[in-house]
Amino acid sequence: MKSAGRSLPITLGVTGASGLIYAVRAVRYLLAADIPVELVASKATYQVWKAEQDIQMPGDVIAQADFWREQAGVPTQGKLRCHPWSDVGANIASGSFKTRGMVIMPCSMSTVGKLAAGLSSDLLERAADVQLKEGKPLVLVPRETPLSLIHLRNLVTLAEAGARIVPAIPAWYHQPQTVLDLVDFVVARALDQFDIDCVPLQRWEGHHHE
Repeated sequence: MKSAGRSLPITLGVTGASGLIYAVRAVRYLLAADIPVELVASKATYQVWKAEQDIQMPGDVIAQADFWREQAGVPTQGKLRCHPWSDVGANIASGSFKTRGMVIMPCSMSTVGKLAAGLSSDLLERAADVQLKEGKPLVLVPRETPLSLIHLRNLVTLAEAGARIVPAIPAWYHQPQTVLDLVDFVVARALDQFDIDCVPLQRWEGHHHE
C-alpha cells in the first residue's frame, strides 16, 4: 500500500440496527492501527444505544467522539471525527473527498432499502450513495433475521451496484472463547474487504496432515 493511501480515512456508518458492538470494535481496531475514522451515526442509533446499553450517546460531535473512544477503549490513539447525521454538507458527502471507502456496521434493512432505491435523506445515506456513484468500496454488514424477500432483493440490487455484503455471521473454526471473539470475526471479515488487517484473528490455513 502506498504511504499516501495509509493516511486516507475510512468512513464508518452506524445505523439503528441491533449490534452496536460491531461498530465499537471496529473503532477500537482501526484507531489502534492508526487508521483515521470518519464516523456518522444515524438518528436511530441514539435509541439503540439506550435500548442495548441504557446509555445516552451525546449529540455534540466532540463529545460524541469522546464517547466512542471511551466505549472502544482507545482514549488517545488514532484520529476520529464524528459527524451529525443531518449534516449533508460534511466532507464525506462529496465524491471529491478521498477515503478508503465506507463500511456500514451494523446496517439496518431500512438503510439497505433506501440505498437500493437511490434515496439519501441524511448524511449516512448520502455518504454511502457517494461510494456507489464513485465506484468506491462500500461494505454493508446487515444484522437482521429472518430476511424477507424484499430485504434479499434490496441486498442483491446493492451487490449488483458494487457494494460488498458481509452479513454479521460469525464462524467457529477459529475456536472462539468469548462473545467478543465472535464479534471480532465479523469485524475482521468486513475490514478484509478494504485489505485492512488490524483485527487479531486466527485465520483458516487448511487441514494439516502429519
